[in-house]
Amino acid sequence: MATIYDVAALAGVSPATVSRVFNGITVSAERSDRVRAAAERLSFTPNRTARTLRKQSSEVIALIIPDIENPFFTALARGVEDVAQQSGYSVVLCNTDEDAAKEARYLDVVVSENMAGIILAAATDHVNLTPLTRRGRPVVAVDRSLPEIDTVTVDNVAGGRDATRALLEQGFRRIGCITGPRGGRTAEARADGWREIVDADAAASGSVDRYLRHADFRVDGGHTAMLELLNLPEPPDAVFVANNLMAVGALRALIERDLTPPVVGVASFGDLPFATLSPRGVTVIPLPARLLGEAAARLLIERLRGDDQPPRTITLSNLS
Repeated sequence: MATIYDVAALAGVSPATVSRVFNGITVSAERSDRVRAAAERLSFTPNRTARTLRKQSSEVIALIIPDIENPFFTALARGVEDVAQQSGYSVVLCNTDEDAAKEARYLDVVVSENMAGIILAAATDHVNLTPLTRRGRPVVAVDRSLPEIDTVTVDNVAGGRDATRALLEQGFRRIGCITGPRGGRTAEARADGWREIVDADAAASGSVDRYLRHADFRVDGGHTAMLELLNLPEPPDAVFVANNLMAVGALRALIERDLTPPVVGVASFGDLPFATLSPRGVTVIPLPARLLGEAAARLLIERLRGDDQPPRTITLSNLS
């Protein structure tokens, strides 16, 4: 691993100058550029604390989540923290707001602060984890599969199937689906479960192409998608919504049109966060968020203690 002295030698400056550049102390633009170019070439990232400089890593775990306002991630964080504290680790919570650039900055902080490892609920399926894995930092992905990385997830396809089947059993036939961003593994898996059930039912099978909408896993996305479905010449008589916040948005749209369940059926993958927006007749497929957090923390700590098995995927039951 490159040191401050390696950077100084390559840049043709003193180690003190390198320190000034990375601590925000003014040096000439020409010297700053040389130092940063040398650091990039050597994949050097400065440590920001003397304590972690003397150790291979700190006893801090980073938990990176996409939406701190979503109660699913609040429960997930509680599960992570409970297990981490019991094992002597502290947890730093990082909220990305579904912003890939913000997520990347937090990943840089994990490296620069020499944190022990990371539990990542990624904003996208395309995350550059090379700087972490190259330095031996273990990573556990939550509810999203990433290549060559330990993963803890639920059966998203089964969740979509269960929710859609429940709507069929209630007598609905034109069943729509509001899922997450197009191409996202979690979003597509939940939609696949819906599609399997709809395709298998002769009376409902014509709805697949017409009644699928992609949104952003947030309240406004669910609201907009539900209005689009309601504005169709023949709107769906029920909808499977692939996460809890979008379900809140969908229910708001139905309230605006005076079409709340059971007039239009709704099935949500995940508990609804706001009781005032949870009218009777809403089907909920529970997500074991806290258990996901606990399982992810246990898996990460096993890695920190020397477990060198190939990457594993742990799938929890949606009814856990």
